[in-house]
Amino acid sequence: MTVSRRDFLSTAVAGSLSLGLPHTIKAQNPSASKPTSPSGKRPIIICAHNGFNYLDDAYAFLAGGGDTLDAALRVVKGPEDDPNDTSVGLGGLPNEEGVVELDACCMHGPTRRAGSVGGVRNIKNVSLVSKAVMDHTGHVMLVGEGAERFAVAVGFPRENLLTDHSRKIWLLWKEYHSSEDWWGPGLDDPRWQPPDTKPQSQMLQERFRRLEEHAADLGIAPELRAEAVNKVLFPPTGTIHCSALNEKGEISGSTTTSGLAYKLPGRLGDSPIIGAGCYTDQDVGSAGATGSGEENIKVAGAHTIVENMRHGMSPLDAGMDTLKRIVRNYNGDMTKLRFVDMTYYILRKDGAYAGVSLWEGYEPDKVHKIAVHDGTKRAEKTVPLLQGFSRDFPAAPKLPAETMKEFK
Repeated sequence: MTVSRRDFLSTAVAGSLSLGLPHTIKAQNPSASKPTSPSGKRPIIICAHNGFNYLDDAYAFLAGGGDTLDAALRVVKGPEDDPNDTSVGLGGLPNEEGVVELDACCMHGPTRRAGSVGGVRNIKNVSLVSKAVMDHTGHVMLVGEGAERFAVAVGFPRENLLTDHSRKIWLLWKEYHSSEDWWGPGLDDPRWQPPDTKPQSQMLQERFRRLEEHAADLGIAPELRAEAVNKVLFPPTGTIHCSALNEKGEISGSTTTSGLAYKLPGRLGDSPIIGAGCYTDQDVGSAGATGSGEENIKVAGAHTIVENMRHGMSPLDAGMDTLKRIVRNYNGDMTKLRFVDMTYYILRKDGAYAGVSLWEGYEPDKVHKIAVHDGTKRAEKTVPLLQGFSRDFPAAPKLPAETMKEFK
């Protein structure tokens, strides 16, 4: 945690609300951004940035002839095993009752098969469980208690997934969330009202102060308190996607998550939904998503992207078109879209790829990135549709009239 990050969270709340002012909120022109090349390298792996540290091993496996789905699973299993990654697997942030529930799906291009699990408790590597559903059953999806029992039956151990750190963050949320939970109304409900986000208001500053004090009382380490407060006020979605393509043109994808923090028990987002959080077609390519799961389900994001590519769109244009569908669902209303974010990871069968996002990032020092390995491992910023940051929550800016035409 950097000093600037702590200063931003702890002492400059009102100032942060003025970031991304209306004049910076406009549609990004994809043609003005550096497009991906017509074709890329093979083999190649792309994934969410939290898979960056696991790319070397997976790429060596893939380049050595390993199966594309197994390569993708090597990447996503890393964060699942990491207790310090609160977005997936062990240490994932729990539901509103303090229970970790995990979701995952996978698609194997060469055999055109798929597997999925949702709402799984007590099993860490649900990405591997989704593959086991594909390999050992005649089903595509198992959920809840049945998925857990299946996982145990095929050899996965039960274990406590709630780490001490995640438990303390949940306790912090439990103490201060008040009525700001996921019982609704939701963003798409006409009754929804935006919170008071006036920069001159002292409410948020006071809440940050009280949350940091309570974080100290709970024993959260000083260097982790600001991040814990951020996860209480801005509940993270938490996911990793990975797609892998080998030299022969075989392609597979996997997405795994602990879901929306503090969600209602039993909630499923887009990650276990084949066609939303992940979709792979051996003839075309693969796509996956991280971000606002409910919004991605409504546009069948990953499937829409792959179908766009099937009809001739580049990976970049295919992703941008899908993001515009999310914006159209809210008629370009920035009052609501500020509470939405989405990142797509897109890989075409020829090796061309793109990373696109609704916003530039969550905050100025937390921009969206895609991780890539095609013989050279690197992280690249996504191409955003909208300029600005989704967690600033400024007061009701509007898109320029000429930009609004894109979304009608």
